[in-house]
Amino acid sequence: MRRPRSLSLWLGMALSALVVLTALVSLVWTPFDPVAADSSQRLLGTTGEHWLGTDKLGRDVLSILMAGSQVALLVGFVAVGIALLIGTPLGIMAAMRRGWVEELILRFSDLLLAFPALLLAIVFAAVFGAGTVSAMIAIGLGSVPGFARVARAATLRIMQQDYIAAARITGLNSWVIGVKHVLPNLAGLVLVQCTVTFSLAVLAEAALSYLGLGTPAPDPSWGRMLHESQQFLSLQPLLTLWPGLAIAITVLGLNLLGDGLRDRLGAGDPRG
Repeated sequence: MRRPRSLSLWLGMALSALVVLTALVSLVWTPFDPVAADSSQRLLGTTGEHWLGTDKLGRDVLSILMAGSQVALLVGFVAVGIALLIGTPLGIMAAMRRGWVEELILRFSDLLLAFPALLLAIVFAAVFGAGTVSAMIAIGLGSVPGFARVARAATLRIMQQDYIAAARITGLNSWVIGVKHVLPNLAGLVLVQCTVTFSLAVLAEAALSYLGLGTPAPDPSWGRMLHESQQFLSLQPLLTLWPGLAIAITVLGLNLLGDGLRDRLGAGDPRG
């Protein structure tokens, strides 16, 4: 069993590193300006100059893909950060305080669960306007219940351990126990949850941009690339392949990384 587990971890790390490296390189270099249009270069196939062809505005597809990775990772990191910083403390508090505190947090989680991240992002776009910022916040808030429930379930198990009882006997208060004993034991499970949420955030951003509710033009976005290429399927069918492949590689890499980390750390399945 060790070999498949290691394979998942290393393959996930390799694919994720590829996406991160692409985003970092695109900060300082792309083959062409990803937002510069050139009508004389519209809908070209693969050439020696444009390796992946050009889009309807004559922009280099490879350059747009590279720059689009920045948006995907930015949305993922911010959304995961919001969900992590809000959901994890709420889950720990619910498990340690119990009573009305737990009930209030659980009902708050249920309320957020009634609005999936994608639906919440659509609401945010309607109220505050479509854009990357509103998408990041909405996806992050929509992911809070996942972290809260994972942290609560794990904390309940941790609180039943003998070393927690020993810590209470020595007079340690709940805050100290939470920081010293609960958080370190939650780290592996929360890390796996981060990879799951990150992949969902990438998919949600792509879906929102596809619907015109995410990253606005002319900023590069994989989801909007999919939308814009649909009408040219008969002329340049590969235009839809490249952004779809970029999304698939990113999500696959994150999921494999999460599976590998779960097996390596023995963290269990955060989706269960």
